[in-house]
Amino acid sequence: MTTSYTVPEGIRLLRADKALSLSHAEHSRVAFHRAFDAGLVTLNGKTIGRDSSVKAGDVLEFTFPDTKPAELRAVDIPLDVIFEDKHLLAVNKSSGMIVHPGAGTGEDTLVHALLSHCAGTLSGIGGVERPGIVHRLDRETSGIILVAKTDAAHRGLSEQFSERALQKEYLALVAGAPALMSGSIRKAIGRNTSHRHKMAVVEAEQGGKDAHTDWEIVERFGNLATLIRCTIHTGRTHQIRVHLKSLGHIVLGDAVYGWKPDSRFGQQPERVMLHAEHLIFTHPINGKTIDLKAPLPADMAEMLKQLRKLAKVAAKKIVAPKPKKKTGPPAFHPHESRK
Repeated sequence: MTTSYTVPEGIRLLRADKALSLSHAEHSRVAFHRAFDAGLVTLNGKTIGRDSSVKAGDVLEFTFPDTKPAELRAVDIPLDVIFEDKHLLAVNKSSGMIVHPGAGTGEDTLVHALLSHCAGTLSGIGGVERPGIVHRLDRETSGIILVAKTDAAHRGLSEQFSERALQKEYLALVAGAPALMSGSIRKAIGRNTSHRHKMAVVEAEQGGKDAHTDWEIVERFGNLATLIRCTIHTGRTHQIRVHLKSLGHIVLGDAVYGWKPDSRFGQQPERVMLHAEHLIFTHPINGKTIDLKAPLPADMAEMLKQLRKLAKVAAKKIVAPKPKKKTGPPAFHPHESRK
């Protein structure tokens, strides 16, 4: 099936592969690269490569090639490991990395990397395609993800997730500026009935599942954007993205939930600006408290620098009016003598 996409206003020059990845976040970047490599992407009717530039008004059409499930094998992919012992490990996942293989994915998933890094010491509870995987992060979300090496560790960690016994904090860059400094969102989330790859706020009576997110402002950038810390007490698919959208503040770069390129930002975000920064849990074997933090990835750090500059420029444009000069004779004070 061929899909058509018109590049929206506000885009001056952007690589074709990035334009499609931003606008169709439900598909992996790898899938788009396969489409480009197979000659199945056209720009205004002509076949193009992934590094071609597009601008507002251009029409892109694409089709995905037929794919066969890749054979699961160990692939030597560098991992940013922030904690590891013989029972489990915690990885600072990079944006763009898919957690486990599926239809249309390549041999660049976290599971492929883990099979190489752990050399056979992964829990088998998750099955052949998800060895050691206890939970997941969206493809574009960066940050901490836990992996079980043993079945005992897998069961213990799964129990903590099920009982909501872990503390999970995310950093999100959102459009606009919330009126409050903090808040709590308790809105049920379910599958969007019109778009199968999206979630939405759905009443419990209609199939929505309980979802709870606490949030607080970390840094404001005028009225343009805000850095928010979110603590999630439930783990629904796209929970933070859906809850923040319900407040009227879409996560930057989140095309699935309504983000559109905005010329005020200059350099546009190339992915969902969401990072799993902080995780506290109990070690499932020795009972110790493990407190982990993952530093901001380079793209989010760069976006923060850009937003601070934009906010500073905007603040300089706001000039306070000069006080009016008083007219008429000087005021007479009773302790002064008139001459």
